[in-house]
Amino acid sequence: VQLQASGGGLVQAGGSLRLSCAASGRTFSSIILGWFRQAPGKEREFVAAINWRAGTTYYADSVKGRSTISRDNAKNTLYLQMNSLKPEDTAVYYCASYSSGIYYHATSFGSWGQGTLVTVSS
Repeated sequence: VQLQASGGGLVQAGGSLRLSCAASGRTFSSIILGWFRQAPGKEREFVAAINWRAGTTYYADSVKGRSTISRDNAKNTLYLQMNSLKPEDTAVYYCASYSSGIYYHATSFGSWGQGTLVTVSS
């Protein structure tokens, strides 16, 4: 599967952004897609994931209640709506396709998009 993320930008603290990830190359009815982020000098960390067929969602505690992951089956597009953004949300955000293993581990995801930068100013 090929993935291309977009929608990042500069936003003030308390603001909102919606990230998009266009997916192509295979059917998605039985896979999990996720969002990860990586801040400068830090490891890549799990943000959220969704079972494409069932719609089941998973969130990191750091974004739970502030972010919503969703998908549009017709457009083969994954979204991450982020609200009440904080400076600590600043990072490059990546969408990825799950391969195997624990869903919140980056090593469990085999295909990655190129990343989109989110900068939250205080």
